[in-house]
Amino acid sequence: MKKVTKAVFPVAGMGTRFLPATKASPKEMLPIVDKPLIQYAVEEAVAAGITDMIFITGRTKRSIEDHFDKAYELETELEARGKKELLEIVRKTVPKGVNCIYIRQSEALGLGHAVLCASHVVSDEAFAVILADDLLDNKDGKPVLKQMVDVYNYHRCSVLGTMNVPREETRSYGIVSTETDQGQVQRMTGIVEKPKPEEAPTTQAVVGRYILTPRIFDHIRALKPGAGGEYQLTDAIASLLKEEAVLAYQFDGVRYDCGSKLGYLKATIEFGLRHPETGGDFAQYLNGRFGAEAAGSKKK
Repeated sequence: MKKVTKAVFPVAGMGTRFLPATKASPKEMLPIVDKPLIQYAVEEAVAAGITDMIFITGRTKRSIEDHFDKAYELETELEARGKKELLEIVRKTVPKGVNCIYIRQSEALGLGHAVLCASHVVSDEAFAVILADDLLDNKDGKPVLKQMVDVYNYHRCSVLGTMNVPREETRSYGIVSTETDQGQVQRMTGIVEKPKPEEAPTTQAVVGRYILTPRIFDHIRALKPGAGGEYQLTDAIASLLKEEAVLAYQFDGVRYDCGSKLGYLKATIEFGLRHPETGGDFAQYLNGRFGAEAAGSKKK
């Protein structure tokens, strides 16, 4: 039985919601405390047994390649200064046995097109797709992608990570319909991109984690481009599930939408509070800063 060993990271987007911060730096390099978003995503993939990281990049994304490259000058300097802990952190950015592969997406033609760019590397294997600005956290249990790999290993078909959202927010997500509304793993009957709340079949939304069979590439190739000439992965999945089973998996964990300012700030606070260097002092600061304000508002 072939294992899932490849993950595709579509990182060619412009990150317009974070301008001007993303004018010259990729949104995937925005830090949550002291690690960029893309590193959290890679670490989640490694924990799921992924060994080949396939980055679909654009012309402004060189810093992602540099981040996962060996930093000879920095390592030499840290070693000379005896900063062993920092040296170890730098060296562990890419764990041993992990390969980083970079493919340039010449035009931004949608998520489906970005995934298709990896077809010659993925070949005939099932693979993961990870959107790094969806930071999925399961601090007390199994990482989300590992959960999904386990589901794939049991059912041997495509798996989409999902969560329930308020009905008024369905217009921001791909929404799935399923054979039943019971259970954590449900067989899909359909998927629609960003439906109006009154038209959404369910409130079960797809987030940035997928495990897909290689048949998805044929369905992407068969797509007709939509608005802006883009090829949508959602449309290809809708076509795929007419041919083979596709599962919706309601993962255990919390999703932070770090493509939005509010989600990014929530993640920063959560990870800052649990960070071994900053957690205690940061909690004390927040209690002093907002505890006093809360107490004052109650008196009014």
